[in-house]
Amino acid sequence: MRLNGETFPEAEEEEAKESENFQPQELVVGYALTSKKKNSFLKPKLEVLARSKGITFVAIDTNRPLLDQGPFDIVLHKMSGKEWCEVIERFALLIMNDDQIVEISPSRIQSIAKPLVVDGSAKSHELFLAYDRFSLAELEPPLVLQEFVNHGGVLFKIYIVGEAIKVVRRFSLPNVSKCELAKVVGLIPFPRVSSAAASADDADLDPGIAELPPRPLLERLARELRLRLGLRLFNIDMIRDYGTRDVFYVIDINYFPGYGKMPDYEHIFTDFLVSLVQSKYMKRPNT
Repeated sequence: MRLNGETFPEAEEEEAKESENFQPQELVVGYALTSKKKNSFLKPKLEVLARSKGITFVAIDTNRPLLDQGPFDIVLHKMSGKEWCEVIERFALLIMNDDQIVEISPSRIQSIAKPLVVDGSAKSHELFLAYDRFSLAELEPPLVLQEFVNHGGVLFKIYIVGEAIKVVRRFSLPNVSKCELAKVVGLIPFPRVSSAAASADDADLDPGIAELPPRPLLERLARELRLRLGLRLFNIDMIRDYGTRDVFYVIDINYFPGYGKMPDYEHIFTDFLVSLVQSKYMKRPNT
């Protein structure tokens, strides 16, 4: 262990012994996911790898109280609806003190308009580029408006799994020139651009566009968001201001995203689940 540049070998040896003595028992992970989310996340490769590490995934019956099920070491959930929110809030209050469970714009504009509520449907992922304020009346509210920033047609999807960070490139919206901006009016619809099929990792890109954001920046951003949002499973969509090297914008944050699109997610995710139990074990007072 190192503090202010000093090394304490005794502490390092003690921590190493505790880590070696940790023998994880069966880890039961309860999950409440939409059918779409389950199909994209709980793939056979993940379940096989999880079993090899002593992890079992058990479906939660959303029609029964959570306390009548399990017991679960970890609860993964991503469901919509007022009823489910009330169920999970009641459950969170009951386990709050239980350290054995881990719950993881001017008249001439250039804006991206997208639905406020994202529920997994195709409609909730519709994007429009609005060139004037009058065209916004054609869209159905509620909406989120974001200033459009030219970014070379590439965005960076930054997956966070506990302390792990994985970055992939995705094709995004093309640049819009000042000439185009002066001529075009109304709305331009865009397809969903962040799907796995839009991967730009192997594309022949301008190095100034393809260069990944600096690792220290991502680590600091991930650490701050974990603290402020109270999340351990999320991803960030980030773009670089076109023509610059170190000007970035965060344009979206998603909790429990589609990890099935992240390379090697099975190993990263199962290691994360095991680390949760190990960290709880290390924090327990010696008896």
